[in-house]
Amino acid sequence: MVAVGVMLASPVLNMVVKEIGAVIGGQIKLQKDFTKDLKKMKMMLESVAAVMEDAERQSIEEREVQLWLKRLKDAMYGISDMLDEFEEDTQSAERKVPVCTYLVIVTGCLSICPKIKLANRMKEMREELKVITDQHTSFMLRPGTITNELKITNTRATSSVMKDEELIVGRTNDKRDIMASLSEGNTGRITIFPIYGIGGIGKTTLAKMVFNDVQFKDYSHVWVYVSQTFDLNKIGNSIISQLLKEESQLTERQMIHNSLVELLAGKNILIVLDDLWEDNGSHLDDLKDMLKVGEHSRIVVIVTTRNEGVANKFQTIKPYKLAPLSNDSCWIVIKQKSSFDSRDDKHEVEQIGKDISVMCRGVALAAQSLGYMLKELMSDQWESVRKSNIWNVSALEYTDSVLSSLRLTYSYMPSHLKLCFAYCAIFPKGHKMVKDDLIHQWNSLGFIEETDIFSTEQLGEKYISQLLGLSFLEHSRLHNSATVVHHEDFTHLTMHDLVLDLARLVLVDEFIMGVSERSNSGRRRCRYALFNDCSNKLESYTDYPAKIRALRFVDCGRIELHEDAFSSAKYLCVLDLSECLIQRLPDSIGQLKQLRYLNAPRVQHHIIPNCIVKLFKLIYLSLCGSSALMALPDSIGHMEGLIYLDMSGCSGLEKLPELFSKLKQLVHLDLSNCSNVTGVSESLQTLTNLEYLNLSYCWNISVLPGSLGSFKKLKYLNLSGCEEIKEFPRSFGNLKNLMHLDLSHCFQVKVIPEVLGSLTELQYLNLSQCGCIGGNKMGEALGNLTKLQCLYLSGFMDTICDESTSFTSLVSTKTFLESISTLSILKHLDLSCNEGLFYLPECIGNLRKLCTLDHSDCPSLSSVPESIIQMDSLKIYAKNCNCFVQGLNKSLTMLPELEVRIDELKGSNLALFQAVNVTKLTLYGFENVKSVEEVQHIKLVGKQGLKELNFEWQYPYRVLEDNEVLGSLMPPRTIETLKLNGYNAQFFQTS
Repeated sequence: MVAVGVMLASPVLNMVVKEIGAVIGGQIKLQKDFTKDLKKMKMMLESVAAVMEDAERQSIEEREVQLWLKRLKDAMYGISDMLDEFEEDTQSAERKVPVCTYLVIVTGCLSICPKIKLANRMKEMREELKVITDQHTSFMLRPGTITNELKITNTRATSSVMKDEELIVGRTNDKRDIMASLSEGNTGRITIFPIYGIGGIGKTTLAKMVFNDVQFKDYSHVWVYVSQTFDLNKIGNSIISQLLKEESQLTERQMIHNSLVELLAGKNILIVLDDLWEDNGSHLDDLKDMLKVGEHSRIVVIVTTRNEGVANKFQTIKPYKLAPLSNDSCWIVIKQKSSFDSRDDKHEVEQIGKDISVMCRGVALAAQSLGYMLKELMSDQWESVRKSNIWNVSALEYTDSVLSSLRLTYSYMPSHLKLCFAYCAIFPKGHKMVKDDLIHQWNSLGFIEETDIFSTEQLGEKYISQLLGLSFLEHSRLHNSATVVHHEDFTHLTMHDLVLDLARLVLVDEFIMGVSERSNSGRRRCRYALFNDCSNKLESYTDYPAKIRALRFVDCGRIELHEDAFSSAKYLCVLDLSECLIQRLPDSIGQLKQLRYLNAPRVQHHIIPNCIVKLFKLIYLSLCGSSALMALPDSIGHMEGLIYLDMSGCSGLEKLPELFSKLKQLVHLDLSNCSNVTGVSESLQTLTNLEYLNLSYCWNISVLPGSLGSFKKLKYLNLSGCEEIKEFPRSFGNLKNLMHLDLSHCFQVKVIPEVLGSLTELQYLNLSQCGCIGGNKMGEALGNLTKLQCLYLSGFMDTICDESTSFTSLVSTKTFLESISTLSILKHLDLSCNEGLFYLPECIGNLRKLCTLDHSDCPSLSSVPESIIQMDSLKIYAKNCNCFVQGLNKSLTMLPELEVRIDELKGSNLALFQAVNVTKLTLYGFENVKSVEEVQHIKLVGKQGLKELNFEWQYPYRVLEDNEVLGSLMPPRTIETLKLNGYNAQFFQTS
């Protein structure tokens, strides 16, 4: 495996070669023509790139090669900085406009000096690069294959041999679920079932448990360790060898095919393909074809892989994502590996061990490695482990540790992905990364190269998807409520602590963190910094502040930002001040000529410095939450490269500058909660590249720009709470790419069905509290929106019904709901607060993908249809609704989640309630209970599937004391979570 400290040498070299190519190709213009010099430099680097694979391999043991790779990497950063500086000097010269002939002559004379400076800098860099590149010849490095992946000698071959299953911790339920899936899905000639998850989590162990299960006692068993080197012939020979019980070394694909046809025919065979990395769809199809050749055979294939993409490509049953172990399970593993029960000091170290188990974050391999290490340590050393950053140490000293397993995954990444992943070291542990912000940061650092086919945004999305598939990134669940649905722009990501440790291991001396300390001062290679004190100059952290490219402060919410906290970082590309106290944005911000990304929310001054408009390379600017800000610089239109601007929550902002309309490259504009701003419609006229536009709660907007229909790229539009808007321009229907539309609480808007029905790409639509013109056509319009996943109609249906007679109203409602019932992929439906909603039709059961149905505050709703049983995983919300499950018969046996008022559980409703099993139940309105008998007859103890139980007292008045009510309820023993909201008794009644 590549030595620590040089793991980024190859990716950085590739990035710089592309930058040089951009200059040569004319995408970047310089004040002086260095094409000849750069072509020579590019040729030298391409020669070095050809031997990088061998250099990285030798760096494992050869110290000299390690040092050479570090020097090479430093030189690459130097070239990148030089090109940035050259480009800035060129652009500065072009922006200077002489006002008379005299000044033209003087300017021409003065411009000679920077050109000489550029020439001297280029000469120095070429000489330094020549010395470094010449050194590689002494190492006898050999050119390798041209590939983005690093091929590694693998020492992790696996087999089906396993220890006693009783000693395997925390995987019993996983095995049960997998066996159930295999039983249900084992219907064809071949069944392929992938198990995927992060390296070290226990995929191979789980596969062994299935492999050795008695359910497959009548099967022939084959175990193949595939590894990252995909060899179809090798896989075929391994299967043949195990079935014949003799070595097979067939070399021709046809011979292997013939042998497998004979061996697999008429047999039941279980095959495990462990550690599959290949993601080429064609190769995976060849593998599948090779395995399904046997006539009248039944082949079951279990696959383990780290990559979700591989799992999805190679499957016949939905892949199984293996979740982390619980902290308790990790502690059991550590106890096993450390021979804990035989220790004399086990009572002394038990709590320490439990704390260490939490650090494993559910990764079985980490628990095993730590447990084995702890076995030989004394109690004081256990304490040292708890307090130290053990993961980095273990990766260096124990080659079989979890970080070594993760480093194997990293080494196999494409070059561009290595840079993107390593950059994530700059985030604190547990940090919730906003997906789009992360992509903008990668782009600002030059990690994403736009192509003729894909934009930087599309490539960034691809990189995110790849890292998610490898489990190096994970989706973060910020909200527990099933009714809260977020659009994709709010996607949050997080990173497992062990994976973050790997990222920091990759960066090593390129990354510094912590408070100011002189121990960092000698780290001249530092490029990325994370500090928790913004009250000092950068010089207090490092003697080389100019080299820093990305700077983030954390936990500085009460620390005032220093005037010169970042002024010396001349090559800074990314600056994140989101966790700083910014009384005023310093004037020194204008010195950061290379800055491309600035996140400076909650500025507490009424203006921002005009010098910010000198940041011509800035593509991302966020000043969100700066409620004191009253104005933007008049010349903000000069920042023509800006593509992302977030001004949300700038409630003091009074007017957009006239030159705002010059920001024609804007793709993302958020002015939400800018409640006092004016001039928005005029400023938007020319911003036709917008894909995201959020104007929610901009109360002064009364008219939308007439050119809105020309915003052909717009995908997201939020006008929620714009109470003064009365109508949309007719061209609104031209927004054919719109995917998210929120018109909630636009009380004066009258939605035109024909216009709405033409927006066929919509996935999210919120019409809550809106009006409607031509309500009898609205159902048909919504029926056209076949891609809808989220539909919010709270208080909207009442406006579509004719009020002449109740019969007409009922017919309109029926027709409307029948149209909605055709939306086959709808996941969330909100019908709350509709007084005219009398019933739900049987055809609502056609919504098989529905996850949440909210019909709260619908007093006229008398029944819910029997077809609701057909909705898989449905959660029902029915607060303040007269019906509970009236009309359902006892064929409804299970609902995942249910909310109901306690006083609704009477008569037939009570009987139906007792017939329905739920996993999560919320009972509210306990303040209205008049006697203990009212709650005793509920008989919760009979609901043996119940896992989570919530009791809610909503109002302060009481008839019975809370402890009396609670004491009358007997929940089942299956309860795992009990929540009491509004309970105000001083004690619990236990008898």
